[in-house]
Amino acid sequence: MILPFLFGAVVGSFLNVCICRLPEGVSVVFPPSRCPACGANIPFYYNIPILGWFILRGRSACCGATLSFKYPLVEAVTAVFAVLLAVRFGVKVELFVYFAFVSALIVVTFIDLKHQIIPDVISLPGIAVGLVLSWVMPVGIVDALIGVLLGGGILFGIAAAYLLLTGHDGMGGGDIKLLAMIGAFLGWKGVIVTLLLGSFLGAATGVIFMVFAGKGSKFPIPFGPFLAAGALAYLFFGDELINWYIIKAVGP
Repeated sequence: MILPFLFGAVVGSFLNVCICRLPEGVSVVFPPSRCPACGANIPFYYNIPILGWFILRGRSACCGATLSFKYPLVEAVTAVFAVLLAVRFGVKVELFVYFAFVSALIVVTFIDLKHQIIPDVISLPGIAVGLVLSWVMPVGIVDALIGVLLGGGILFGIAAAYLLLTGHDGMGGGDIKLLAMIGAFLGWKGVIVTLLLGSFLGAATGVIFMVFAGKGSKFPIPFGPFLAAGALAYLFFGDELINWYIIKAVGP
């Protein structure tokens, strides 16, 4: 498992670049890695995934500014998921496709948590890529197409109904496109499980914020991370979750 862990950590370093630059509309390729405080280029020997942050003790080598713990966290999370995917799928085409999918979810999660946006540059190409790759994936093109239509359609309908009833936007278009992308990779069953789990987690988190943090019912909570969590749960435990629900609902 050392190889997928190292590979995931390296990719996680690039995901940090995406997380920082995509909301600003800046290229993720050029310029090379630079200090977020003073803009100086970061030497390669300080840009070691995960370890680099600890070697520098969480401070920039060029100006001494504090570096967010988000950087090693993203790299470690990506590395762990690379290992989990390798264990779950082995060295097959599914491993590489789902690693790209999970990487997109990681970027979406961290951007949505900070900026409460989901960049179209991730979700819209993700829908197209998911549909194309569905030809060689177990989900199949038919389930993927239904997943895109169902995922986008459900959230669009909910958002439209909420706007009609309250006069306020209750859900961003980014969430709609994200669930459509999830449908392209996981199919229509994945959309249903993702939406159910994501809604439950989102509602539970909202209650916690209201009860323990004193936030009002209109306190904005990004929905993207909960959709990502639901999608990951289905990716690793989809069949088990569906079978468990069927047994609980209709009996063995």
